[in-house]
Amino acid sequence: MKFKSLVAVAAASVLALAGCAVDNSGSGGEGGDKPTLRIGYQTFPSGDLIVKNNRWLEEALPDFNIKWIKFDSGADVNTAFIAKELDFGALGSSPVARGLSEPLNIPYKVAFVLDVAGDNEALIVRNEAGVNTIPELRGKRIATPFASTAHYSLLAALSQNGLSPSDVQLIDLQPQAILAAWDRGDIDAAYTWLPTLDQLRKTGKDLITSRQLAADGKPTLDLGVVADEFAQAHPEVVDTWREQEARALDTIKDDPAAAAKAIAAEIGLPEADVVGQLKQGVYLTPADVASAEWLGSEGAPGNIATNLQSASQFLADQKQIPAAADLKTFQDAIYVKGLPGAIAGS
Repeated sequence: MKFKSLVAVAAASVLALAGCAVDNSGSGGEGGDKPTLRIGYQTFPSGDLIVKNNRWLEEALPDFNIKWIKFDSGADVNTAFIAKELDFGALGSSPVARGLSEPLNIPYKVAFVLDVAGDNEALIVRNEAGVNTIPELRGKRIATPFASTAHYSLLAALSQNGLSPSDVQLIDLQPQAILAAWDRGDIDAAYTWLPTLDQLRKTGKDLITSRQLAADGKPTLDLGVVADEFAQAHPEVVDTWREQEARALDTIKDDPAAAAKAIAAEIGLPEADVVGQLKQGVYLTPADVASAEWLGSEGAPGNIATNLQSASQFLADQKQIPAAADLKTFQDAIYVKGLPGAIAGS
């Protein structure tokens, strides 16, 4: 595998980002000399969408133009960071582990935990496929967004059931393309996330969820990261961003109806559907995010570094990256400056 070519490919693919990234800043091109804060987001149910829909950052940071850019997967978010097109971004723990490892070595840090994957990510098989267990997937066509958290979970699910990637036909598709391929009958199974996952469930069944994989020692997370250069120049903005993300977690816990309303407006689904989807994920409290189990504190990065190092080792074992990064690499990549103070008032 030509690992060294990955960086070149990622850089070249920046030109394709226009097809997978949409400017949803709502700034209308106005703003004078105000600097622009560029935030990459995805449409899985999370506090990110609550912050965006309520325009909390626009209110909290009036001296910035807030530019929200939509992405289909963590791999695309990584590509945008490589191109220095983002200041903040939302992506899964597996893409983060890949991004912090060779050969990408992306200069960003983990600054927030958006959610812990539960039943909101799963390996699902078409009812018509006649498959009831994971070992029966041998030779079947399985779609997932490559270099995503779902891809990592799929590899883990296959491995624990005695299958290698070469024992199945892996197809690299983004969630909406997965839905189209599913409807055409072009694929037998998929590992993906909400809201696409719930649409597949209408004619398919779960074989394993990320909640089950977490119990087996392969947890996955959705994380908020910040570019090193931006964090060094604007630590106060990182604090404000985290305060608003913490506010969103509080909303999910204390006012799920309001949370569902905001998220539904962003992803175009009925509020009742989003209420059900929120129950499938695991959303931490702000205090949890700043605890030793997750981000930790200054001088004592949390256990999330160990989680990411484990993911890096798994990716190396699966020959997805040339070698795993060491634990210190991930400990150094946890942005704990200002914790827990930045979210204590939430």
